[in-house]
Amino acid sequence: MPPPPAPPEYADQHMPAGYWSDPDIIEQGRQIFIGAENIDVNCASCHGKDGKPKKAGARDFRRTDQMKLYSDSVWFWRVSEGVKGTKMKPWKSKLSEDDRWKVIAYERTFGLKGMEYDVVKAAWVPVGTAGSGSEDGAAEGGPADKAPVDGAGSEKGSPEETPQ
Repeated sequence: MPPPPAPPEYADQHMPAGYWSDPDIIEQGRQIFIGAENIDVNCASCHGKDGKPKKAGARDFRRTDQMKLYSDSVWFWRVSEGVKGTKMKPWKSKLSEDDRWKVIAYERTFGLKGMEYDVVKAAWVPVGTAGSGSEDGAAEGGPADKAPVDGAGSEKGSPEETPQ
C-alpha cells in the first residue's frame, strides 16, 4: 500500500518551479546527498551514492515502482521529519527548505530520471509535461498530498514499519 498522505503542514508544499529539470539544482542536490556540502548530512552513507542502499532498511531509490508511490510533498515531509520507527531521521534542522528540495530533485534521478511530479494529475510524468495550476509549480486545490498508485507494485507494512 502507498505511504500515507503528507500531513496538513506539508500537503501544499511542492518542488519549486524548474527544479526537476535544472542541472545546477540537481548537481547541488548531489553535493548535499554525498555529504560534500554539509559534513552533518550524508544521505549516501545509508542510501548509497547510486541510490542502492548501503545499510539495511534504507530506501532503494532505484525502484521506480516504489518511488512512484511518493508525491513530492510526501517525499519532502519524510526528508524533513524523518520516518517514525526507522533509522531515517529528520533533516530539517540540518538542511534549509531549499536544500531539502535540491536533494529530493537529485534523489529522484535514480528511479524517476526524466520525471517530475504533476500536482494536478497526482502522478509522475515526463519533465516538462506537468499541468501546473500556478506560477510556483503547485496547483491550487489539487490532490497533491495523495501519492499515486500505478499498479506497478506496493509497499508492505505500515509506513512506520517500512524501511527507508
